[in-house]
Amino acid sequence: MQTVIRSNAQEVIISPEHPTVIIGERINPTGKKRLAQALADKDMERVRRLALSQVADGAAVLDVNVGAAGIDEVELLPMAVRAVMEATDVPLCLDSANAEALRAGLEAYEGKALINSVNGEEASLARVLPLAQEYGAAVIGLCMDDDGIPSTIEGRVAVAQKIVERAASFGIPAEDVVIDCLAMSVCTDAAAGRVTLEAIRAVRETLGVNMTLGASNVSFGLPDREAINEMFIAMAMQNGMNAPIVNPTQARKGILIADLLLGLDEYAMRYVGYVRSQRK
Repeated sequence: MQTVIRSNAQEVIISPEHPTVIIGERINPTGKKRLAQALADKDMERVRRLALSQVADGAAVLDVNVGAAGIDEVELLPMAVRAVMEATDVPLCLDSANAEALRAGLEAYEGKALINSVNGEEASLARVLPLAQEYGAAVIGLCMDDDGIPSTIEGRVAVAQKIVERAASFGIPAEDVVIDCLAMSVCTDAAAGRVTLEAIRAVRETLGVNMTLGASNVSFGLPDREAINEMFIAMAMQNGMNAPIVNPTQARKGILIADLLLGLDEYAMRYVGYVRSQRK
């Protein structure tokens, strides 16, 4: 199962047989006052710098999100997309809950994008899947629906299956649906991490699709979050997740080690190359 996304110069393949694809998460103003202000000022220089630094740190795809209070996403998302395309040639993941902003971003993008995201809610399916069909994009499917996030493994698999089947009705093949089983905080629910990990394995075994994960939610409210996130990402990779949405500066080394131990780094070339680069 290969999910292929493209810029105008690069192609990235997400597949169980390929090394893990890092999707850089840092172009997102949530909790970032300076980025939010730069976006409000329509100043794209910070966006360009974040794009370049994440690629230097190992991101193969960049998530672009401009959603913040007082920001017109319909105007700003295509501006940010163009700014990132000027700075780097990696493929992009366009991240918005606003369908018109997604359309504007897809119009500006040159290549085959990844849309972040659709979920099992009827309104979301009706809003996002026609855009993915129209622009030939791949799409991230979140395991939640009109009843919220299922607390059971079976519930999340059912939502994933619904998204894949509904996408097929729009002519979007299963390889263009990347499922996110959703990480929840273990601080408030001790079983949350296990449910997500087992749901990842079950979705991979049932549907065969590629998998993403915004892992940082698992450590919300706890100390030393980076260490928790790193361990959780490695465990998720063991269960079939192969395209995490992360801060590459923090997550790259752990992902490379997990790839190495999972047999996805022949002769340890990628890991050794990374270690040597850090010693220069």
